Amino acid sequence: MSQPTAAMLVIGDEILSGRTRDSNTHYLAGVLTNAGIALRQVRVVPDEHEMIVSAVQSLAQDHDYVFTSGGIGPTHDDITADAIGAAFDRQVGIRDDARILLAAHYAAQDMEFNSARQRMARIPDGAALIENPVSVAPGFILENVHVMAGVPSVFQAMVASVLPSLTGGDPLLSETLRVDRGEGDIAGPLGRIASEFQDLSFGSYPFQKDGKYGANVVVRGHNQARLGDALKALRIEFD
Repeated sequence: MSQPTAAMLVIGDEILSGRTRDSNTHYLAGVLTNAGIALRQVRVVPDEHEMIVSAVQSLAQDHDYVFTSGGIGPTHDDITADAIGAAFDRQVGIRDDARILLAAHYAAQDMEFNSARQRMARIPDGAALIENPVSVAPGFILENVHVMAGVPSVFQAMVASVLPSLTGGDPLLSETLRVDRGEGDIAGPLGRIASEFQDLSFGSYPFQKDGKYGANVVVRGHNQARLGDALKALRIEFD
């Protein structure tokens, strides 16, 4: 089975300024890998309408799934919903189902459902809501784009909500061999072994410990038997 592909679009000035660390990409990559969906590209853009529109259109065209994080809150700089609507030429307005969810949530907390909070009920026409069990304010799905909050706990909950609806392929498997030699010493043999297993991918990740150099060689693929054969070849060469 061929692997579906995905892209991640991280939205927010706070990410690009370094004020906030992006943990959502790391989380999504792990979840998609386990689901058999290949995360092929990640972009980070500021809170600028045209940049979001352009990135969404490009990523949606080139991938089976697109996931966004950030910019769907109650403040003036939360412009993601409008940008996604513009990317697909859809009108954006307050949706009754989203409004009802939010109104009930704030009423239960004895908090005013003011105009700022009502902004979180603005959804592009034709979009499906993404459940948010953490803070109620929904994300949404439009075409192949899944629009989610930037707060990590909410983002993770939204990913869990949509994951059952995604079509995955064979999960990506991996094996790791620690080699206590520098990359310059193992590059030649590693390249030869990689050429013998072209259906697998090989990566070398160097480290230094106690003044000695080494590398963790990671082999990835979808067939456990082939991974086992590759690992055996590596051990014969480097053990």
